[in-house]
Amino acid sequence: MTLRALYDLPAPAKLNLFLHVIGRRPDGYHLLQSPFVMIDWADTLHVERRDDGQLRRHDLGAALPAEDLCLRAGRALQQASGCTLGADLSIDKQLPWGAGLGGGSSDAATTLLALNRLWGLRWPRERLLTLAATLGADVPFFVGGRNAFVEGIGERLTPIVLPRACYAVVKPPAALPTPAIFSSPLLKRDTEAVIVTGSFADASNPGAAIGGWVDRFMGGFGRNDLQPVAEGRCDEVVQAAAWLHARYGNSRMTGSGSAVFARAGAGDQPVATFPADALPPGWVGRMCRSLDQHPLVDWAG
Repeated sequence: MTLRALYDLPAPAKLNLFLHVIGRRPDGYHLLQSPFVMIDWADTLHVERRDDGQLRRHDLGAALPAEDLCLRAGRALQQASGCTLGADLSIDKQLPWGAGLGGGSSDAATTLLALNRLWGLRWPRERLLTLAATLGADVPFFVGGRNAFVEGIGERLTPIVLPRACYAVVKPPAALPTPAIFSSPLLKRDTEAVIVTGSFADASNPGAAIGGWVDRFMGGFGRNDLQPVAEGRCDEVVQAAAWLHARYGNSRMTGSGSAVFARAGAGDQPVATFPADALPPGWVGRMCRSLDQHPLVDWAG
């Protein structure tokens, strides 16, 4: 029986528990270290097979750019696989733009996973990861399917196990341009690299070792090296950080966007309800819970 459609596919957001810039390659790309954790704030995709080879996107919510990452991902998979099938991609966009939550990258990853199944390609995860790396720095993480310690320019993933936690996430109206943040002369590019050694090192299970290390320190360790630059360009990032800190005692920017998060409790129960009615006009936010893995993690071998 030919598979014709896949509905209600989640594309979850991510948080950078910290984000260190440890260097820069000769080609200008920055070298990063960051623990990525997926959260339950997500876009939703519906994918229907087309036999004419065309790829068409349908926006069920906010309008996306004409050439968004989902279409680019579909075309890249068509070209790399030689597949002559197409698809209608319908996207219910719930994640805010310019937030640093990885929404566009997550949509692209879900597109790759869905089309791999819908078109019957049966590509293993390693092959999808290679293609994902050509689309954007965060796409491999979502294709990888597990929370990870991410290094290099986003292509080096070490799966980690993190305890479940609640995170309050807010985004003010401003959106930050990623190129401007990374090109700023004020950006610190020489943070000392994290090296997992001693009691945290476990050659037989490096992911667990890093996960334990992150668990021990993520409450106060590290920083987002992009945050001072972002705050210098955008007062709303400063305001968002202060708004969360006043309510949860901590706050940190995620990624290179304007969203800020606070650890708001261990397990599935936050220490306090999210005060949505207190959000300033134009802000969006919610209480999120971490995910152990991507909901579609089993869709690639």
